[in-house]
Amino acid sequence: MHSVSNDDVKLISAYGGDLVNLVASEEERPSLMEAANQYPMFQISDRNLCDLELLATGGFSPLDRFMGQADYQRVLTEMRLSDGTLFPIPLTLTINKEDLPTRGEWITLCDSRNYRIAIMRLEEVFRWDPIREARLVLGTVDPRHPLVSEMERWGDLCISGELRVLSPPKYYDFVELRRTPAEVRGCLAKMGHERVVAFQTRNPMHRVHEALTKRAVERVGGSLLIHPAVGLTKPGDVDHYTRVRVYKALVDNYYEGYSVALSLLPLAMRMAGPREALWHAIIRRNYGATHFVVGRDHAGPGNDSAGRPFYGPYEAQQMMDQYREELGVEAVVFRELVYLEEEDDYIAREEAPADAKALYISGTQVREEYLDRGTPLPSWFTRPETANILTEAHPPRNKQGICLWFTGLSGSGKSTIASAVVPMLLEYGRQATVLDGDVVRTHLSKGLGFSKEDRDTNILRIGFVAGEIARHRGTVICAAISPYRSTRNEARKMVGGEHFIEIFVDTPLEVCEQRDVKGLYARARRGEIKGFTGIDDPYEAPLNPEIRVNTVDRTPEENARLIVEYLSERGFLNTV
Repeated sequence: MHSVSNDDVKLISAYGGDLVNLVASEEERPSLMEAANQYPMFQISDRNLCDLELLATGGFSPLDRFMGQADYQRVLTEMRLSDGTLFPIPLTLTINKEDLPTRGEWITLCDSRNYRIAIMRLEEVFRWDPIREARLVLGTVDPRHPLVSEMERWGDLCISGELRVLSPPKYYDFVELRRTPAEVRGCLAKMGHERVVAFQTRNPMHRVHEALTKRAVERVGGSLLIHPAVGLTKPGDVDHYTRVRVYKALVDNYYEGYSVALSLLPLAMRMAGPREALWHAIIRRNYGATHFVVGRDHAGPGNDSAGRPFYGPYEAQQMMDQYREELGVEAVVFRELVYLEEEDDYIAREEAPADAKALYISGTQVREEYLDRGTPLPSWFTRPETANILTEAHPPRNKQGICLWFTGLSGSGKSTIASAVVPMLLEYGRQATVLDGDVVRTHLSKGLGFSKEDRDTNILRIGFVAGEIARHRGTVICAAISPYRSTRNEARKMVGGEHFIEIFVDTPLEVCEQRDVKGLYARARRGEIKGFTGIDDPYEAPLNPEIRVNTVDRTPEENARLIVEYLSERGFLNTV
C-alpha cells in the first residue's frame, strides 16, 4: 500500500481532468460556519451524506450539486446531464413539502447527529415520481429491490442549488485509507504507471478475486486500484470493517510484484446493475483509473419477488461496451473464473477442459454451507487470513440473530402463534424478545394514529428495534399487521435479509371477522373506525414469504411447530 503527501497531489495531471472541489478552505470555514448557524437546518440521510461527500471532493465530477430538474429528467430518460454528458444515475436531495424553506434562502445541511456539514442555496424545487424513477433507472418497481421500498419514504420534492461544504464527514476507522479523488490520483501518479485498472467490490475478496485482479493488471500492464464501496451497500452485506480487514491482509501478503493501491470509496450504492456499472466507471475515472473491471452481475441486487435475477449476468458488460468511446475508461471484462484442482489455479470457465475437475463456490454457498455451519472454508477458495477474519465476524447460524416477522389481518392469529413459538424456542436455548403490534403502539408509538404514514412509522420503529436485536445476535418475534409490502421490505432491510423470516398468517377476512374478539371489524363495518385494514384500507399479502401458515385447518401449536421445524432445517436452532 502507498501513502500520499501533499506534494503527490500535484502529480495528478495525467490521471483525468479537473475535479470539482466544494470544500471550504481553512480561511473560509469560520465565516461560513457562523452563517450556517443562522440558516434553517435540514437533516439529511446517510445516503445523502455519502452523495454529498463525493460531490464535495470531485468523485461525481462534473456534478457540483444535487441535480436540478433539467439534469434529473434527462438522466432518467437518456442517462445524460442536460449538457449531454454521460451520467447514468440520478443524484437528488429530497425534502417533505412541509419542511420546505423560502426559495432563494440558504439552508444548513446536517447529518443524523446534527453536525453541520454544508450550506446550500435553495435555487430549484421540483416534484419527482419514485415509481417513474424506479422503472427508468432500476428497471423494476418490485419492492424486493433494496432501493424501491426506500424511495417511497424519500421526500415529496427535490431541491437543488449552490453548495459549500464546511467539513466533510469525520471518520475514525481506517483513516489512512480514506482518500479523496485528488489524493488517490497523487498516489497513482507516484506509482508511475500510465495505466490503472480499478476494481469495485462490496464483498470480501477470495482467491478468485485475487486471480481476477492480477489477470486484469497483467492484461492492462499498469497499477491496480482496489477501491471497495464502504458507504451504503446491499442490506445484509458483510460490514465494511470486516471487509477492509480482509482487503488489507490480501494486499499486504499476496500481491508481491504488483503495483497496488487500496483506498476506500464512501459510495452509497443503488444496486442498479448495468447503469450502475457505467456510474462506477465514471467515478473511478475521477479517481484516476484508465480501466475498470466489470465481472458477472455487476451491482446486481439478487433475486426479485418471483425468485428471478433483477438483471442478466452480463448486461453490465454489454452496456459498458455500448458507451466505451465516451466513458474515458476502458472495461476489463471477465465472465466466470473457476478453480482447476490439478493445476492449482483459476481459469475462465469457457477455457477449462471438458474433463477437468473445476471447483466453484458462490457467495451464497460461502454463507450457507460454510460460515453458517461453522465449516472451515477450503484453502483453494480463500486465504487463511480471510478465513480467520470471516469466521470471527460470522458465527454459525445457530448463534446468529433472527427476526420472525408475523404479518396478517387483525384477528388472523399472529400473536397466538407467536406466543406458542416462544416456549418452543426456549427448548433449544433461544430466548426471544416479542414486539407485539398493540404493545408497541402503547409504549414505543404512543400518539401515532392509523393513517398510512403513521402505520409506516410504527412498523419502521418495530423494524429498527428488531434490527438492533438481531444485529446483536438476539432473537426477536414481531407480530404486527404491517399491511404494506414496501414497509415490510424496509423492515427486512433493517434486519438483514439473511436473518428476516416473514411469516404470513394467511387467514381469510371472513374468518377474521367471525373471530373479531375485539369487536373492531363490526365497528369498521358500521363506519365507526376509518381506514381499517381489510375493510376500507388494503392489506398487501406477501408475494414470497419464507413461511405461510393456515389457521383454519391447523391449530396454533401445529403452526408453531411448523415454524420451529423451518428454523431447525435452516440451522438457526442448536439441535445437538
